[in-house]
Amino acid sequence: MLVKLFYGLAIALLTTWVMISVPVSAQQSNCSPAYPDVCIPLAPPDLDCGDISARRFRVLQLDPHRFDGDKDGIGCEQ
Repeated sequence: MLVKLFYGLAIALLTTWVMISVPVSAQQSNCSPAYPDVCIPLAPPDLDCGDISARRFRVLQLDPHRFDGDKDGIGCEQ
């Protein structure tokens, strides 16, 4: 009984930590965590800046759509 209680508490804490540490946009279904400030679908398909309306958004190192060509952390600058 005590093991089940600790297990349930551990799951609840882990779920809360994940929800706090993952940006809101990535928590939405099908949003790539590589773009934490906007909801851009996961690849595939590969998207280009012309395929989305967002401009000048933060890009993390993993950039599956290659929106940050100059690797400065800002996507779709032009």
